[in-house]
Amino acid sequence: MSKHSQRTTSSASSAFQKLLDLMATLRSPAGCAWDREQTLKSLRPFLIEETYEVIDAIDRNDVNALRNELGDFLLEAVFVAQICSEQDSFHIGDSIDAVCEKLIRRHPHVFDHDDENQDSLTSADVKQQWEAIKASEQRDKNIKPGMLSSLPPGLPSLLHADRIGRRASVVGFDWPTIDGVDTKIAEEFAELDHARNTGDITAVEEEIGDLLFTLANLARHLKVEPESALRAANQKFTNRFTKLEEYFNARGIALRDASLEDMETEWQRIKNSRS
Repeated sequence: MSKHSQRTTSSASSAFQKLLDLMATLRSPAGCAWDREQTLKSLRPFLIEETYEVIDAIDRNDVNALRNELGDFLLEAVFVAQICSEQDSFHIGDSIDAVCEKLIRRHPHVFDHDDENQDSLTSADVKQQWEAIKASEQRDKNIKPGMLSSLPPGLPSLLHADRIGRRASVVGFDWPTIDGVDTKIAEEFAELDHARNTGDITAVEEEIGDLLFTLANLARHLKVEPESALRAANQKFTNRFTKLEEYFNARGIALRDASLEDMETEWQRIKNSRS
């Protein structure tokens, strides 16, 4: 057993309490002016930034960075909760209790020992059960009954498209086979070409959006996360372009002064070296 897995629940609780106490001190009159000035809205960009830094550490398989980035992410969550506590809205303990209750409620096959399906559910069955329980909860709370209404509109667009497609597919509103997605992609390309030929930039934007949405659904059918796939492609291009810059800089040539032919030749060399 590793030294990390040996850490007890009580020591983790103690560490978490230390973080809560530190944040309360920083927000106190005797604390830090900058921390006291922060609001829920001002923390929003930090929450987004820390989320992506956690994702980056995961993508790089850097466990040391992940350990630190998770701490930074947890700090932002505690920061938000501290402000809400000061406003008498809720305490972070309320948030933890709520998510624990939700996990128990939505996993009857695990926690309800009288559940007849306890040992027979597949992963797909569990997903359907989760959505059914969630929908029931929303009806009980008089929340607008819509499978897509609870999706955060601020999700990255490719991730949002993927989640829309996944939820629609739960009720069978989906292409039965991947051939249907391929046909739809060809249709969207044709509509984009038509919009380009008309010179209507608004129509072009709409058709590009439709094409990207359909490509996200193609990725879903291929069991690929489109957001992760595009992030990896962005990083691959960045790595190769950086090497391209370094190649020409080492020869005293600014990249803007290099010919397209020379850049393409070096690009292919970098690409074929699988860098």
